[in-house]
Amino acid sequence: MRTAEITRNTNETKIKVSINLDGTGKQSINTGVPFLDHMIDQIARHGMIDIAIECDGDTHIDDHHTVEDIGISLGMAVAQAVGDKKGLTRYGHAYVPLDEALSRVVIDFSGRPGLEFHVPFTRAMIGRFDVDLVREFFQGFVNHALVTVHIDNLRGINSHHQAETVFKAFGRALRMATTPDPRAAGMVPSTKGVL
Repeated sequence: MRTAEITRNTNETKIKVSINLDGTGKQSINTGVPFLDHMIDQIARHGMIDIAIECDGDTHIDDHHTVEDIGISLGMAVAQAVGDKKGLTRYGHAYVPLDEALSRVVIDFSGRPGLEFHVPFTRAMIGRFDVDLVREFFQGFVNHALVTVHIDNLRGINSHHQAETVFKAFGRALRMATTPDPRAAGMVPSTKGVL
């Protein structure tokens, strides 16, 4: 089983994350930021990844530390769960629509953190959630999962739809990239021999 459990405690957040990359999309998510819970649910369901997250964060200040640190912790868990990357598909991509919105996410388990984030949100807040934090979540993830991720919202008017298509597409791309390739069993998918 490709699973991982991460505990990460700082002066700003106390986080426990567990994942199963070979799950069925079960989730138990309590970050203290309801919109983030909804978005991580999209990753779990559309990525077919079991995710459990508990977080006690300093949301009395704002949601920034919690959102960023959840991204960091989830990235650490994914890195641990994929292990040495032998037999990994490595690359994944997805286009996901939601009504008028359409987003594309492409991921590479390259061993190199990199984020290209192009989401022109049409408003600054989704309810009480600051849309700037979407980028912070993914930056934390890529830095600790050691992956390259390109995120493009190709069209959209409703900011909730824009964000939701991004997280759904990310879940689908993550699922594709982490799926074992039976023809590459025991091999690292790189000419360098390591990732």
